Amino acid sequence: MDRQHLYIGGQWVSPHSTGFIEVENPTTEQVIARVPSADIHDVDSAVTAARQAFPAWAALKPADRAAHLNRLHETLAAKADQIAATITTDLGAPTKIATRVHTQMPLSVLRSYVELAAKGVEVATVGNSLILREPIGVVGAITPWNYPLHQVIAKVGAALAAGCTVVLKPAELTPLAVYQLFDAVHEAALPPGVLNLVPGFGPETGGLLVKHPAVDMVSFTGSTATGARVSKLAADRIIKVALELGGKSANVILDDADLVKAVKVGVANAFLNSGQTCTAWTRMLVPKSLYPQALSIAADSANGYRVGDPADEATRLGPLVSGPQRERVRGYVERGLADGAKLATDGQDLPEHGFFVAPTVLSDVDPDSVVAQEEIFGPVLAVIPFDDDDDAIRIANNSRYGLAGAVWSGDPDRALAVAKQLRTGAVDINGGAFNPLAPFGGYKQSGIGRELGAHGVAEFLETKAIQR
Repeated sequence: MDRQHLYIGGQWVSPHSTGFIEVENPTTEQVIARVPSADIHDVDSAVTAARQAFPAWAALKPADRAAHLNRLHETLAAKADQIAATITTDLGAPTKIATRVHTQMPLSVLRSYVELAAKGVEVATVGNSLILREPIGVVGAITPWNYPLHQVIAKVGAALAAGCTVVLKPAELTPLAVYQLFDAVHEAALPPGVLNLVPGFGPETGGLLVKHPAVDMVSFTGSTATGARVSKLAADRIIKVALELGGKSANVILDDADLVKAVKVGVANAFLNSGQTCTAWTRMLVPKSLYPQALSIAADSANGYRVGDPADEATRLGPLVSGPQRERVRGYVERGLADGAKLATDGQDLPEHGFFVAPTVLSDVDPDSVVAQEEIFGPVLAVIPFDDDDDAIRIANNSRYGLAGAVWSGDPDRALAVAKQLRTGAVDINGGAFNPLAPFGGYKQSGIGRELGAHGVAEFLETKAIQR
């Protein structure tokens, strides 16, 4: 499965760098592939190619850009099964999740960008001024390992639809699905230089990309700590940065909600992708009067999650992505117990090999404690009681993050009133479905800017006023 090339200027090219990345299968703990780690010469070649391609791509008619993206959608869709199998192998996502979430969701998002590209950008007038929106230029995109295709499409699709060209640095832990994306890019004959691939390690290759003088904007998804470093590097050149960072989302279950449904859906959300989801509802807030019942439902539900080989159709919880990630999550659980939380789940016999963590529900969690405040990024759920709606809102907003959240109630008006008071970029009411056209992004330390839909495209546009 080794991939020995970079994709620059519309061609697979040999890297200047001799460095490489070893890709592990988190289920077997075995190295399954090696890919190049791009150096300063490789990054410069990719940015130069993107810079040269920008004027022609930006000048294309909306229908022509849409046609290119549509061909990419077609070639990528043809590889859906292959991509899902890859994500099961190098991320450890169970087969159903790899297919429905990791593969079909980004295809839906790409389809939305095809349609948005075709519409073009509206020209407005204000008094004697003509207001134009123009592509910002060359975008450096840096994406995470937990959704290796979706997070790429969310950035790349929007940037290309806006008329920008892109240099992509994917996560070093899960680069293989991105290589399959670029196989599709090549088959779709996207114009040379419009989209370029430079895999590598974050501090090295990613840092070179952010600091490159010909990059006009950086779009980053990852941890808040790394996002802060990216922002500081970009600030030295005063270029635009879009950041989609961490979360510690609250699932607020009010006393008139369908308790069983709200709790079970909440557990499923918290454990999706083995808990490696930035929007995961990792704090379940329930009324004190219903706390014992809710805790019992949550524990029973979590105990039913079968842990094991993600290729097995019966598996609901695969491994974490790496050994360090497993130890990080285990460390948080130990810290929570040391701080007074109690383990509500039974635990499971885990496979001998693989980076597995048992589904974990913690009770008696202090809202100010580490496990209630830090993003754990594993299958760990904290169940926290509240007194009334105001108390629930206070606890939910007691976080440096503000990415997502949920409210459950039998009264739609009451649910909406609570949702409006949550300081987050997105809130689902009674299990509202994912909408690829809705803006996605966070408040506070969860990020800057928005992805998806028209708002996502707008992030890659500059505004110009022409007075007449």
